[in-house]
Amino acid sequence: MRLKAIAVMAGVALCATLSASLHAADYPTKTITIVVPYPPGGPTDIVARTLANSMERTLKQPVVVDNTSGAGGTVGSAKVARSPNDGYWLLLNNIGMATTPSLYRSLPYKPDDFTPIGLVATMPTVIIARKDLPANNLDELLAYIKKDPTKVNYGHSGIGSAAHLCGLLYQSAIKTRVTTIAYKGAAPAMTDIMSGQFDFMCEQTSSTVPFVESGKVKAMAVTSKKRLAQLPDVPTTAESGLAALDIGVWHGVYAPKGTSKEVVDRLSAALGEALRDPAVQKRYAEIGAVIAAPEEGQPAPLMNLQQAEAARWAPIIKAAAEYAD
Repeated sequence: MRLKAIAVMAGVALCATLSASLHAADYPTKTITIVVPYPPGGPTDIVARTLANSMERTLKQPVVVDNTSGAGGTVGSAKVARSPNDGYWLLLNNIGMATTPSLYRSLPYKPDDFTPIGLVATMPTVIIARKDLPANNLDELLAYIKKDPTKVNYGHSGIGSAAHLCGLLYQSAIKTRVTTIAYKGAAPAMTDIMSGQFDFMCEQTSSTVPFVESGKVKAMAVTSKKRLAQLPDVPTTAESGLAALDIGVWHGVYAPKGTSKEVVDRLSAALGEALRDPAVQKRYAEIGAVIAAPEEGQPAPLMNLQQAEAARWAPIIKAAAEYAD
């Protein structure tokens, strides 16, 4: 009886394996949904929609974007973590995948509830200031802050946002705390800095470059390793003597934990094709995003980056004691 039971169990396991293999061989056969855990129109949403348009041509099935926002990206991320691991529900998230475990003391999912597919692009940030701020570069900004930090205001687009993280990193680098003002998104923060309601902030290129070009705000530095083509006269933070202020808002694609290797490989291959797509490259360049190399559109590079970023940000967030919950 025991041998018979073992044989039955082995048969069931073999059938399950064969079924999964057949599913992977046919994949995809229906619409794929990419969840963006932020509102429409933002940088992550633009990255996702551009990617979806290209990937659906390769996969020969519709690829749609679902904006499930809330709680700093954790609502949409949790939705994908609970979704079937059959390759039809994906997550396109950003640096938040590495920072939310430190920013939230209670998460509705675990960091390892996802299977990485590959890196997509990195969005540099720009340190900007109200146009009438006396400082015109990072040296002058530091001198301005040191005179009386309590009278200097830093705005950001919400706890856990790129602007918030950049502000934490900047204050850590200069070893000085300033007054911070949290907004509900980049749009209201940009509106207020343009009207002079606070002194400076650090925000992604897609939100800042047009207003720098129009003279509504002034740019102090870019946080990328190289100067931006859109702002060639604005120095990098390294050029400005603040190499520690190196932050890029990277974006990656994930599937739920347990997604088969065959499906992951198919998705990574489609991602690699999208990264070679001239239309994708052009659109990302327009918003100031640095597109990943095709070889970076693989699980290992994304996982390695996420782990390194989590280790980097954890002590900075802990020292600031600014949590999202």
